[in-house]
Amino acid sequence: MRFHIVALPHTQVTKEFAGCAFTEKVRRFCIMMHDLGHQVFLYAGDEVEAPVTELISCVSKKQQEAALAGVAHYTQFPFNGWLWDSFNAKAITEIADRIEKQDFICLIGGSAQQPIADAFPAHMSVEFGVGYGGVFAKYRVFESYAWMHSIYAGWKNPTTADGQFYDAVIPGYLEPEMFPLGDGKGDEKGEYYLFIGRLIDRKGYRIAQEVCQRLGKRLILAGPGQPSGYGEFVGSVGPDKRAKLMGGAIATFAPTLYVEPFGNVVIESQACGTPTITTDWGAFTENNPESSGFRCRTLREFVQAAEGVKYLDRAKIRNRAVSLYNLDTIALQYEAYFQRLLTLWGDGWYEMGDDGTR
Repeated sequence: MRFHIVALPHTQVTKEFAGCAFTEKVRRFCIMMHDLGHQVFLYAGDEVEAPVTELISCVSKKQQEAALAGVAHYTQFPFNGWLWDSFNAKAITEIADRIEKQDFICLIGGSAQQPIADAFPAHMSVEFGVGYGGVFAKYRVFESYAWMHSIYAGWKNPTTADGQFYDAVIPGYLEPEMFPLGDGKGDEKGEYYLFIGRLIDRKGYRIAQEVCQRLGKRLILAGPGQPSGYGEFVGSVGPDKRAKLMGGAIATFAPTLYVEPFGNVVIESQACGTPTITTDWGAFTENNPESSGFRCRTLREFVQAAEGVKYLDRAKIRNRAVSLYNLDTIALQYEAYFQRLLTLWGDGWYEMGDDGTR
């Protein structure tokens, strides 16, 4: 199979931009598809830390720097504007020079990348990691069942929304070696709990503050933003520091207030053996079972969870996360999905195997 994978215009597909879930999904998707023996054409910036058949630069670092000037953090860059227009136009031109009949166009930017799909109506454009609301393509891979159902319900009255056979749910994924097992014993200052992510109210960091302050426990807050109140703010961190913070934490808080599409922080923390404390909706119902953490609905439950996590088995937490979300496992799920789409060039729904059963 041949994949034309389009990245974001304001990041490089490198670990330096690991704080962007979209960019990390692109980087790891390239690794998976290339390692399965497929051809991977990546339309991105000037750099990539993943094996690809060809890197096609559609935006220069100078353009990126100009666009990011005045933006507090790259994760806060808007999904519209002149950089997107320029990047999309360049990607369309370059894809047109390379695309063949049954190639896949793989998009991660939601409606911001719809012009690319519109330019190739005879090809299958796939949104391969839907964890956002601006869904447009005919073929979609959602990050969780919770989010797929939320999107379906948003189209119309939930009682009249039908499922789509050529959609799929494939969870987020990680490289286990980037998130080694930690001991949860803290740092040179002692034990701590962790909140890591965008420091905005809807991510629920104030819940973590209230719980830790009530218990008189240390809380480290990491991520873009300017929080106020209780805790030690360490700002945005790179992948090495991210894993070290997770591995040293007693538990990681992810009490998102909105319906969480997936929450990479949860599986990354679990890969380090660190329990996760979340709210009780969205993808957390799928990726945060009782063996790995606690899902809570009241302050009392959050406080109890902060104490209860100490009795969970960190090795078992890691083993579950690594077995479910490693690249080799997830790659086969994507392989099966794209093979299903390829049948649409033939009999599609009606296509059977040689034995007539599949």
